[in-house]
Amino acid sequence: MQVTRRLGRSMLNKVPEVTLVFWLIKIMSTTVGETGADYLAVHVGLGTSVTGLIMAALLTAVLTVQLRRDRYVPWVYWLTVVLVSIVGTQITDVLTDKLEISLYASTAVFTIALAATFAIWFALERTLSIHSIVTTRREAFYWAAILFTFALGTAAGDLATEALGLGFNVGVLVFVALIAGVAAAYALGANEVLAFWIAYILTRPLGASFGDMLSQSRDYGGLGFGTVYTSLAFLAVIIALLGWLSFEGGSERNPEASPGA
Repeated sequence: MQVTRRLGRSMLNKVPEVTLVFWLIKIMSTTVGETGADYLAVHVGLGTSVTGLIMAALLTAVLTVQLRRDRYVPWVYWLTVVLVSIVGTQITDVLTDKLEISLYASTAVFTIALAATFAIWFALERTLSIHSIVTTRREAFYWAAILFTFALGTAAGDLATEALGLGFNVGVLVFVALIAGVAAAYALGANEVLAFWIAYILTRPLGASFGDMLSQSRDYGGLGFGTVYTSLAFLAVIIALLGWLSFEGGSERNPEASPGA
């Protein structure tokens, strides 16, 4: 198995293979992040700022554990994704609700920030492939990009569903159609890295809109399951899938298993 040495340790690829299970867990992680943050901020009464600070502290702790691992460990990786989802969402919510920055402006700012992250990443590493996250520097760029995709996905999703008036029901259909378009383009030969990151951005507003559709009151067009039951149901499915991945031995992967761009 090919590995990269880091401070005397063997470091395997730190991210999972991109499969159907990957996208299912990613979308559900986004939904849990959205409904969980809403529950803490609104129903528990912590507010956006306090919720954001608590989640940022948890993310710092879990991300430290993730960075110290020398290989992909499913539960650590996906817990990091859930927390990044919540923090990315909270960043956008603070800009919108507290600082009253327009969704148009925040969408533009996060687009520029994500593009700059990719530009610096590529300038230093000569690749944006997720199939070779085998150094600490590459992983740092990876998680920075993930954070900005969640912040951008939140801003762009809110812009579409709220400012442009699509609503979360229509929003689900729109984002599913966009992701299907990306999948079709990839099947026809579109660049793998570009297709992955566009899909990663789009799955954030899809997951959030889906979570809102399930949790919001019927008076607002939702199904009325509430944030608690929606979060617990999706969290249970995520845990089951992670248990299956761990049982299948998914924690060790060859960094060259798939070609990167």
